[in-house]
Amino acid sequence: MNTMNTAVNETGAAAGAGQERKAPGRPRNAQADEAILDAVLEMLSTGQSVAAISIEAVAAKAGVGKATIYRRWPNKEALIIDAVAAMKGTLPVPAGESVRDDLIMLVKANRSGKARRYGKATVCLLPEFLKDEQLHHMYQAVIEPRRDVMRGVLRRGIENGELRPDLDVELSLLMIQGPGMMQHMLNWNPGIPEEGFAEALIDAFLRGASA
Repeated sequence: MNTMNTAVNETGAAAGAGQERKAPGRPRNAQADEAILDAVLEMLSTGQSVAAISIEAVAAKAGVGKATIYRRWPNKEALIIDAVAAMKGTLPVPAGESVRDDLIMLVKANRSGKARRYGKATVCLLPEFLKDEQLHHMYQAVIEPRRDVMRGVLRRGIENGELRPDLDVELSLLMIQGPGMMQHMLNWNPGIPEEGFAEALIDAFLRGASA
């Protein structure tokens, strides 16, 4: 996809790219930005593929002109990745006092706000990531900083003796993030209440991971 080359070169700044693009002398409109990003997430949440989404359709749904979008994003792919970043929210900061508390906070952060409202958007994007390696790399630039936060919590737990010294950090990430993704996005085991889910998940993990 030729239009993706420019966006891929900026993957390291994908999460914040939308905040940096503006025409000189033309102040950003936060309401317009939010309306545009929400329009993309709404379209993805209703099952539209990346190929089916157009700048024209996004502009119409957000109530803005196409020029407003192009002043902020160079192409559709960069817009979609920024919408996903907005859905994820700001990068969470662990308190650093308890591994259990920090892990629970991180799990809850991925299940609240826009992430909860637009959970189906990620489900709709998964096939796109599997088909398009470049789009997948752009998505990785959004989620890896969050995974690094959790890695830091796990490594701190190993160093201070809260967690087993032989704990596999990467495998632990899969063990923690996988169930939450399946429960939240695919609604597996719908009888499990949202209240207390993060605590139950982390406590189950810690029964095998604690020192």
